Amino acid sequence: MRIGVVGAGAVGGAIAALLSRVGHEVEVTARGEHLEAIQEHGILLSGAWGEYRAQVDAGELLTRGVELVIIATKAQDAADAISENLAVLRGIPLVVVQNGLDSLANAKDASPRSDIVGGLATFASSYLSPGRITVTTAGRLYLGVAPGESDVPARYAARILTEALPTTTVPNFTGAQWTKLIINMVNALPAITGTSVQEVVADRGLRRVMTASMRESVRVALRSRVHFETLQGLSHGRLRLFAALPLWLGQSLPRLMSRRIGATPNPGSTLQSIRRGQATEIDFLNGAVVRAARRIGRTAPVNAALVELVHEVEAKGSFFSAAEVVARVR
Repeated sequence: MRIGVVGAGAVGGAIAALLSRVGHEVEVTARGEHLEAIQEHGILLSGAWGEYRAQVDAGELLTRGVELVIIATKAQDAADAISENLAVLRGIPLVVVQNGLDSLANAKDASPRSDIVGGLATFASSYLSPGRITVTTAGRLYLGVAPGESDVPARYAARILTEALPTTTVPNFTGAQWTKLIINMVNALPAITGTSVQEVVADRGLRRVMTASMRESVRVALRSRVHFETLQGLSHGRLRLFAALPLWLGQSLPRLMSRRIGATPNPGSTLQSIRRGQATEIDFLNGAVVRAARRIGRTAPVNAALVELVHEVEAKGSFFSAAEVVARVR
């Protein structure tokens, strides 16, 4: 099958390589040195799913007809990426693999004639040098559709993708997005401090801040009448309990998440963006919690502070110490 992958970064590059490995004809989009490396040498995939060099077609835009398209850009770039490739994408099923809560609506606005499938990647992947993608932790790809939409496109995409990587459809995709958002709470502090997820969790003060941001996010979701979908062992009941536990006891959750990531230092996607000089997704991660709280007449001060700190790092190019972060986030 001819499959396009728009955005061959950490997640998109891994999916593209895995699809190529099982025999699909894959074309990807990328830019700069990453594009040049892929055009010359392909995508070198390594890590949890083995090593494979995928020889794929690559350019700044998709150039030929495809039967399925994966949109794996950062959330803030998705609408522009879809618009730029609309001549190829129009009417083609789109699987939008992104963090945050707005991916389905934004993709539908950009390509109204396409069936839109949401995707959530729970594998940990890093793009640290041009043409090289490393999967540090294996995980599933979860697919679903907007409330009230037919799930036929999601099941169609799942049949194709499951040949390449573990893929599951979920009926409650909104709940899955919120659960994934809680998982993504590990990203902000590494970006602020310039350290790995594991180092953040090992630091007592930073671990408390991370726990507080997660608890705040769960409480906003519950007050918004969200029912969490079970992902990576995080169920609705467990997250309700987590939000009710004392802060010191709730720190067991980030500890558990750090153990699942494994021993290989994981910088998180937000820090990877900063190191490449790119805008981060922070407004679509912790910022999404702030907006959701505002919609129900609440505030999310911990998440708001983390958003502000990430933007300061983006602007200044320097990181904060753990003590500085704890002092800023009360």
